[in-house]
Amino acid sequence: MDIAELSELFDRVKGLKVLCVGDIVLDQFIYGDTNRVSREAPVPVLEEKRRERMLGAAGNVVRNVRALGATPVPVALVGNDAEGQALLELIKAEGVSRDHLIVEAGRRTAMKTRFVSGGHQMLCVDRDPRPGGEGDTEARLITAIEAAVGEADVAILSDYGRGLVSREVSQALIKACRNKDIPVCVDPRGRDYSRYDGATVIKPNALELSEECGHTVSTDDEALDGLACVMARLERTENLIVTRSSLGMTAQCRDGSRFHVRSRPRPVYDVSGAGDTAISMLSLALGAGSSLETAMRAADLAAGLVVTKVGTATVTADEVLAEERMRESGEASAKLRSRESVAEAAARWKAMGLKVGFTNGCFDLIHPGHVSLLKQARAECDRLIVGLNSDSSVRRLKGPERPVNNEVSRAIVLGSLESVDQIVVFDEDTPTELIEAIKPDVYVKGADYTVDQLKPLGGEAVLRHGGRIHLAKLEDGHSTTAIIRRSRGTD
Repeated sequence: MDIAELSELFDRVKGLKVLCVGDIVLDQFIYGDTNRVSREAPVPVLEEKRRERMLGAAGNVVRNVRALGATPVPVALVGNDAEGQALLELIKAEGVSRDHLIVEAGRRTAMKTRFVSGGHQMLCVDRDPRPGGEGDTEARLITAIEAAVGEADVAILSDYGRGLVSREVSQALIKACRNKDIPVCVDPRGRDYSRYDGATVIKPNALELSEECGHTVSTDDEALDGLACVMARLERTENLIVTRSSLGMTAQCRDGSRFHVRSRPRPVYDVSGAGDTAISMLSLALGAGSSLETAMRAADLAAGLVVTKVGTATVTADEVLAEERMRESGEASAKLRSRESVAEAAARWKAMGLKVGFTNGCFDLIHPGHVSLLKQARAECDRLIVGLNSDSSVRRLKGPERPVNNEVSRAIVLGSLESVDQIVVFDEDTPTELIEAIKPDVYVKGADYTVDQLKPLGGEAVLRHGGRIHLAKLEDGHSTTAIIRRSRGTD
C-alpha cells in the first residue's frame, strides 16, 4: 500500500471505538547491573537501578489501539489488591475509560515481573490470577461486554490463557458483535479454536497454528495446509490468518481464497508485543472498512516497526506513516523522519549546545520565496527542522485540488536543500503539537504574519518553552497559489 492509501486509512481510524476484551496483566520490569555473584548461592546479584510498570497482555492491545489513534474500550477483570489498583491507575493515565472494568473482591491480579541487566532478561516471574469469591464473575463479564458493544466499531478478543476468556465469554462477545454487524478479531491461545467460531478473523502465530493443526508451519504450503485444516473444523469463522515473523502473513478465507502478505526485511531487536500490535492494526483497518489484504499489509507494517524497539513497545500512526514515506522516498530524502525521531534529535542537539530552529508550511511548489525563507531560517539556528503539512492537511487548508505534489514528492525536494536538516510530516491543521514535541529555540515564519497571529499557531508554545519567534523577509512576486493559477490559465 502506498502513502496516500495508508494516510487515508489512518484518517478513518481516528474516532473509532475498539472493544478490547481479554486478560490484562501488570507488566513490571526491574532494571539493574550484575557485577557480582551472591555469597549465598552461585547466582548473579542484580543491583536494582529502576523499575517500570505498564499494561501487559490485553492491556498492551489497549496501549496499541490508543497509540494508533483510536479509542479503546476495555472489558477485563481486575483484583481489588495493590496490583489491581496499579493497573487501574495505568489505564487512567492512558486516558482510557474504566467504565466496563470489573473489580472483583478477593481476586489476585495477574502480574509478570522481568529482571533485566545489560539489555537481557535474566529471569521472568509469573504471578497467575486467582479468582475471588463472588461466584457470578462470568455473568458480570458478559453483561459488561453486551453493554460495551453498543459503543464499539470493532472488537478485539485477546486471549492470554489467564482464565478470563471462557467459551461462554468468547461466544457471547461474537454473538453480540454479529448482531451489531461489528468485526471481531481474535488473538487465540491454547487448542480448540471452536470456542472462537464465528469471529471475523482468528489470528494465531505459526507456533500456535502448529499446535492447533498438529504439524509444523514453516513453509508456504505448510501454512496453507494448516489454515485449511483448522478452517475445516470451524463452521462460521470468516477468515484465518497466521503471522509468520519475517515471512509475513498468510490468509485462508471462508470463500476459499488464500494469499500471502510478505514482510519487509528489517532489524529485529525484540519481538515482545508484536502480536498485540498486529491484531490492533488489523482490527482497526477492518473497523475502518478496509479489505482483509489491506488490513494485513497495515498490520504487518506496524508489527514490523515494533520489533525494532526494545521491550513491550507500541507504535504510533505517525511512526507507521513516516516509515512508509521513507520507503517511498528512498535515499532521495534521508532527512525525512518521524515525529518521535525529530523530537529526540532536537533534544540531543540542544544537549550539545546547538540552537534548534523550526519552520513549517505546505511547500507545494518550491519557488525562490521558499528557498529564501529556508535560508533565513537556517541562519537563525544551528539545525533546522521543517514541518511539512500532510496531503490531507493541505486539502483541508487549500481545497480539494491541492496539493499539486504529494507529501513524499514535496519532502524529496525539501530534502535536497542544504538549509534543511530534518523534515517531519504533520497531519494537524497547525504545527502546535509538533512544536510542543520539538520545543525549538526559534520559530521562523514569513513577515506576512505577525507575532500575535502566530501565537495560536504554535508560537505560544515556542515562547512558553523559552524560544523566540523570528519573522523572515519575504521575496516579492512569489506565490504558490499564483503559480498554479497561471499554469491553469485562471489568473
